[in-house]
Amino acid sequence: MASAPARAIAVALLMFTCSGLALAADKAPIKWMKAHATFYGGADAAGTMGGACGYDNLYTEGYGTRTAALSSVLFNDGASCGQCYKIACDRKRADPAFCKPGVTVTITATNLCPPNDALPNDNGGWCNLPRQHFDMAQPAWEKIGVYEGGIIPVMYQRVPCVKKGGVRLRIVGHDYFNLVILMNVAAAGSIKSMDVKSSDSNEWLPMSRNWGAYWQCGGYLTGKMLSFRVTDIDGQTIMFNKSMPVG
Repeated sequence: MASAPARAIAVALLMFTCSGLALAADKAPIKWMKAHATFYGGADAAGTMGGACGYDNLYTEGYGTRTAALSSVLFNDGASCGQCYKIACDRKRADPAFCKPGVTVTITATNLCPPNDALPNDNGGWCNLPRQHFDMAQPAWEKIGVYEGGIIPVMYQRVPCVKKGGVRLRIVGHDYFNLVILMNVAAAGSIKSMDVKSSDSNEWLPMSRNWGAYWQCGGYLTGKMLSFRVTDIDGQTIMFNKSMPVG
């Protein structure tokens, strides 16, 4: 990368990894859980760009408008970034005027819905602890709910992510501080651990979660080809060998 303190960005499209990541698809749990859902971001979901996972432009990075911000208990300090959830209006608990029964929508977790302790949990503080809540992109929410309802009870389950276009990897930082993010990850969707190895070494350096879906490494990696060893939340390990030059 560029010499410190200059900032640099490198992006790689790793299309060859899609089929490998899909092998973990059968490990996702199938139990339905109860939660509530609201919506944000406008009719075109433009207001959902960016977010606490760090994916930035959700349109160009493969997520589109089927996304959601998760309450803290679901967000899990960023460990859930990239996971996919199938959501349906819970017609047994919902006002039938605002529920679209028999329909499901699958979203990707891309943001945090922060708590608002100034409001009660059942009247505006929808994302307060310990509530399980999805603040969905409006186009996704309107697949299962009627706009005027504002908030509906839902059932959800974590499901394998189906993605197109390959995994995207971005590096930002400088000589001794590198942040790496994987985007558009299929199957498990979220990452449990990452290691990096430079082309002039046989040693894998462990990385740690920095924030959202970003992982950090403090080694000097400028001017080297990098390999990554990635383990997803379901325990499958994928290798990206010499996938990105830095410098």
